[in-house]
Amino acid sequence: MEMRDTKPFQSSNTLQTTTASDCELVLVSSGPGIARPGENLNLLCKVTGFSISTQYYDWHWIRQAPGKGLEWIAWIYPYNGNTAYAPSLKSRASISSDASKNEFSLQLNSLTAADSAVYFCARIDTVRQSLLSPVQKVEVLLL
Repeated sequence: MEMRDTKPFQSSNTLQTTTASDCELVLVSSGPGIARPGENLNLLCKVTGFSISTQYYDWHWIRQAPGKGLEWIAWIYPYNGNTAYAPSLKSRASISSDASKNEFSLQLNSLTAADSAVYFCARIDTVRQSLLSPVQKVEVLLL
């Protein structure tokens, strides 16, 4: 797998899904873009220009392994604290939010080679169930 960005989880690559957006997502992490099996992954998505606590949007983590389609990991609805997880990752994933810092995070424990992927944080409209806003991504490679 080719590594495009080997710096710690800070990426300026933003996939815009609309031309006009009131919000910006910035993905950061406490670890490097290369991890070893058994380690934990901590990703943080900082939101600017929009409150994560609004009732109109929920916040998601998604990933895409090399050569595969998108895989949804988890979502959080900070307005009431609801969360949901992909059944295959529920035992290893934890999503949380901090409204005072306007950010949400993902922790994925006990990494395996299958966790090598590009990870995305995204805002999704809860009414239309459509992706309306910027998506931020970072590549994670397990050696």
